[in-house]
Amino acid sequence: MRNYDVKNTKLAEGGRYRIEWGEQEMPVLRLIRERFATEQPLKGVRISACLHVTAETANLMHTLQLGGADLVLCASNPLSTQDEVAASLVTHYEIPTYAIKGEDTTTYYQHIQAALDHRPQLTMDDGADLVSTIHKERTDLLDGIIGGTEETTTGVIRLRAMAADGALKFPVLAVNDAMTKHFFDNRYGTGQSTVDGIVRATNLLLAGKAFVVGGYGWCGRGLASRARGMGANVIVTEVDPLPALEAVMDGYRVMPMSEAAKVGDLFCTVTGDVNVLDRQHFEVMKDGAIVANSGHFNVEINIPALADMAREKRRVREFVEQYVLNDGRRINLLGEGRLINLAAAEGHPPSVMDMSFANQALGAEYMVRHAGELERKVYAIPGDIDREIARLKLEAMGVQIDTLTPDQEKYLHSWQEGT
Repeated sequence: MRNYDVKNTKLAEGGRYRIEWGEQEMPVLRLIRERFATEQPLKGVRISACLHVTAETANLMHTLQLGGADLVLCASNPLSTQDEVAASLVTHYEIPTYAIKGEDTTTYYQHIQAALDHRPQLTMDDGADLVSTIHKERTDLLDGIIGGTEETTTGVIRLRAMAADGALKFPVLAVNDAMTKHFFDNRYGTGQSTVDGIVRATNLLLAGKAFVVGGYGWCGRGLASRARGMGANVIVTEVDPLPALEAVMDGYRVMPMSEAAKVGDLFCTVTGDVNVLDRQHFEVMKDGAIVANSGHFNVEINIPALADMAREKRRVREFVEQYVLNDGRRINLLGEGRLINLAAAEGHPPSVMDMSFANQALGAEYMVRHAGELERKVYAIPGDIDREIARLKLEAMGVQIDTLTPDQEKYLHSWQEGT
């Protein structure tokens, strides 16, 4: 395979415009890039990145490149690649990129292997496919790896399971768990971009629809809020009593999926778990029900069960596959069950990815700086990095905040003073 595999390098000029457009809304990453270009904290470090190949990711790659990193990028999902961006990364930035929107599973894993052939010292994941492939198939690479960073909830879940089993062979920073990531990216980014993807795929009016949100984590909170803002009647399903109670107190109807399946017009899963929508739910759904997923992997919807129940499957819109069941009911699956915000839309707005990718860049610098000091487990992003990103974001937005006076500092750090 060449040192890149993209759809068409002739798309590169359009990709450069998209990258530059996104860069305007990423001031924190721009400030980091300026420092990286001077200090070169990643000089000579081989990084293999498996991320959604979008304009925002391209700005992260450019930042790492100017920091001295030796980069290879592949897609973390077969439907999330922006082909013109991939072409621009190869043509204008000379970053080896392996990503084609709509690539089949075989090509997807060939691209992961190509990224690993770079023999990375640092991995950068969105879903933990690089890390899991290294541990399953490319153990020859383990001795040379400093550590990794992980972007999303699903990947962190997988990595923590590996660490609990004693299977994780190098440290990983959970970028997803940074406050400046999940508070903003997961809530505001996923919320807005998921609604955007659903509407682009279907051209539906959400007002008045019964909109079922599977899961009330940060992504679910954001999606429920945005759907309600569009006039939908939102129903939340949960397995954890704490977020379920929060959803009730936030004014949503909360019920088991078995009950929601009977009344929902539109369903979207955001849990990171498997078979959230399953055979028993399809059996009671309305004719014309729409099902989508905005979690990382398409396993949240039991697509094999849906296919087994159907007498016919037809593509009725670009991102809509309609399954006609034996009783004549139609269930419409969006974006092959993959992340609908990236399959049918453009993913998160650059202003929220600015903070997420600032965490990735500073996380990479942290891992290199502390190479050999960390244990083989999943670490949170250090709090001082998180707060610095928040400070830079506020500064870029022109927002000022108070600082503690010496008396206030003393009071907060003493126990002698009472009321």
